[in-house]
Formats: sequence, structure tokens, C-alpha cells
Amino acid sequence: MKKKILILSGGISKERLISLDTGLQVAKELKKNGYKVKISEPNNNLTKNINKFKPSIIFNALHGQFGEDGYIQTILEQYNIPYTHSGVIASSIAMDKEISKKIFIKNKINTPKFIKYSFNEKNSNLIKLIDKKLKFPVVVKPINEGSSVNVYICTKKNIIKILKLVKSYKQIMIEEFIAGREIQVAIMGNKKLGAIELKPKRKFYDYKAKYNTNAKTQHIIPVELSNNKLNEVMNMAFKAHKQIGCRGVTRSDFKFYKNRFFLLEINTQPGMTKLSLVPEIAAYKGISFINLIEWILKDASTKR
Repeated sequence: MKKKILILSGGISKERLISLDTGLQVAKELKKNGYKVKISEPNNNLTKNINKFKPSIIFNALHGQFGEDGYIQTILEQYNIPYTHSGVIASSIAMDKEISKKIFIKNKINTPKFIKYSFNEKNSNLIKLIDKKLKFPVVVKPINEGSSVNVYICTKKNIIKILKLVKSYKQIMIEEFIAGREIQVAIMGNKKLGAIELKPKRKFYDYKAKYNTNAKTQHIIPVELSNNKLNEVMNMAFKAHKQIGCRGVTRSDFKFYKNRFFLLEINTQPGMTKLSLVPEIAAYKGISFINLIEWILKDASTKR
């Protein structure tokens, strides 16, 4: 008899819609293959749903804040039911762009230079600091968001205007802008699964490029890199995955510029939608969507 799977999706983050889509796609595939499935929001009914449904495994399909930053993982460990993807510490580290970057730097994984900015600082000092440490243009991004939510490429002319749009975060990251090619690498446990290149029609691979079917982002697989360069970027992603302590499947986002790779961030719960990259990489490697999901379920654990 196939196991009972409770899928956590939705949530309160700005990536709620993506999470709902991931949850639906995973549920559809599992039901098609004989599993008993229930989808639950991570709300006050979660305990009730778990006690009533009695799942064998919890598939965490949440994205963004509360879903992949260690919070829901802390709650899930109280139930003593195996749950998918990375645990409390790895999830919180990967979601925090400042801490994860410090780990990249410590382990000699090339990443764009950055500064952290608090909104109680003066804007005039910020411009001088950017000129000194980063140079324009720069990338402004929240420290704890995913899916390129509220990420902007800024010039000296528009940065003050952009900062007003992200002021609610209190603290943000300002990162050196790296031009060049967008390369994404998937890691599956101890396996370097593969890579894919993205050519967005937009300025960069932002939220709309990722999830809008009209964005017309071109997906290129296999990636046109030499074997040495492909191995280099795969090894960088694998090293980041291991140093942060991730489990399950992760996707690392790189820029390739002037023959160098720059790791932007690592995602501990990559999307499983029709436009998602990890299922596409897996399919190219001969791993069907259901086999990918079943591997993730098999990798589930009660404690990370």
C-alpha cells in the first residue's frame, strides 16, 4: 500500500501562489501514482489535519518566509513525522543571503561583493559607500526573500527611488551587479544532477521571468560550456550544498562572466511547477517527475 502524504503549501509569504502551484503539481502526480494525498495550509488547522490524516511523510511545498527559512521546519520537528528538504539550520542559513554569502566567502566559493544597508542610515553616505566598495549599477534585494521578489537593478540615478519601494524590510542587501549568463545547477543529495542556462527576455531572471508563461525565458540544456567549466560550476554548487548542510534537492543560481562563476544564492526548496528548473534538469537526466518526487520523499527525515 502506498504511503499517505500530507503536502504543505500556500503560506503567508510573497511566494504563496508559487507554493500553491507546487503543491498542486506534486499532489496531482502522487495521486496519479496511487498515493493518498492531502494538501494543508501551515495554519492553525495543521495539527488537526495531521492528527486526522496521520501522514507517513510531510512534503514541504512552501516557499519564502516561514516556509523555507527554518520556522516551519522547527514546528514540523515537534510532530516526529519525516518531512522533506533541508532542516532548521540549513534552511535558515540558506534563506539569509548575508549569512550564506559569508559561508560562501569562507569556503572560497566566488560570490558578488555586497554590503548590508539599514534604513536608519543616511542615503548620501550610502552612495559614497557604493562608489567605494561596489560601483554602480548594483542589485538591491531583501535579505530573506526568494523567487527574486523585490529584486531591482539600480543606477546612481534611481537607487533612492528604489530604496523607498523596499523600505518595509528595514534591512536589505546591496550587491555588486554581475552581467553575463544565467546558469542554474541542481544538486540531489550526493548527486550533481545537472545544469541549465536561462536567457530571459527581461533585464534578468526576475519573478516575472520565472513564473509568467508570457515572459518567454529561453531554457538551454545541455548548457554550452566546456566539460571543465561545467564540472567547475557543478562542484561549486555541490560544495555550497554541503557546507550549508542541505539535504534533498537544492538549486544554486550562478552568473557566468569573463570566464568566472559567481554564486548568487542557494535555494533549499526549488519549485515543482510546470516552469520549474529542477524537474526540467531531472527530466533531461532521465528522471521522471514522479521518480524525482519519490526520491525527495525517500530522503525525508524527522530531524535535520
